[in-house]
Amino acid sequence: MSKDLLIVGVYVDDLIVTGTSESLICTFKREIQNMFDTSDLGRLSYYLGIEVHQSEKGNTIDQSGYAKKILQTARMADCNPSKYPMEPKLHLSKDEEGVPTNAIEHRRLIGSLRYITHTRPDLGYSVGLVSRYMASPKESHYKAFKQILRYIKGTMSYGPFYHKGGNGRLHGYSDSSHGMDPDDRKGTTGMAFYFSGNLITWCLQKQRTVALSSYEAEFMAATSAACQALWLRNLLVDLTGWEAQRVKLYVDNKSAISLMKNPVFHGRSKHIDTKFHFIRECIEEGSIYIEHISGKEQKADILTKALPKLKFLEMRD
Repeated sequence: MSKDLLIVGVYVDDLIVTGTSESLICTFKREIQNMFDTSDLGRLSYYLGIEVHQSEKGNTIDQSGYAKKILQTARMADCNPSKYPMEPKLHLSKDEEGVPTNAIEHRRLIGSLRYITHTRPDLGYSVGLVSRYMASPKESHYKAFKQILRYIKGTMSYGPFYHKGGNGRLHGYSDSSHGMDPDDRKGTTGMAFYFSGNLITWCLQKQRTVALSSYEAEFMAATSAACQALWLRNLLVDLTGWEAQRVKLYVDNKSAISLMKNPVFHGRSKHIDTKFHFIRECIEEGSIYIEHISGKEQKADILTKALPKLKFLEMRD
């Protein structure tokens, strides 16, 4: 049985073909061309608005062309660039008494910004925050939105770099903010996962439940990250045929880790929805391993809050 691997990514009529054997890839392309009218565009350089730059050391992806179109649409192609997408500790609210702006144009541009976050985790929190106020945008929201565009102006070619090789291990980072939304006091869950040292997926989401403390917010965030970790682990098994591995998840709150591992703490968390205790089972069966990490090294931190300027640059790097 051959150990060669062929992976085909399909979106409508666009295909990406990759694998461990160049001859296998060529054979697949010949067979496809015999069955359908296709065009071989060679090495991957552009796909669904994402630009791919391949080199001997690895690959970089970005959306510089798409970013330029957003700036032109917003009539900010000649704006002054900014080093940061959002002012540190900025707290936007519904601003009921604020001056309204053009809601249709605002929503259209926000939608474009959400697409660019596919290659820009550094924009995740700021874009997610302004997206919460699309229903009735005010001048305060538009001001924050323009700050993001000025940041994009100075960082259009930025994107993740994927180096070759690695140990084939999957690990993730889980973080949460607590009570930072002035309207409903819900926190934000942030998670980032790395495979062989390369950032492969990231996510941030407003929590549906109000946490009574920071460690509860971290506990809920870690549970969401555990679900994502298991899905990624199973996806790797399906793609590679490797044996399922134990995923390491880094959390920067010791009280949250104690709540995950120690049943004695359960009495202090009975009010937390039962679904969030799913992570306990994952730890007990060995599919997830929780490890404490310093807040200074918490890579998901950039997804949960507007960081101080120096911390933002460090986390972005």
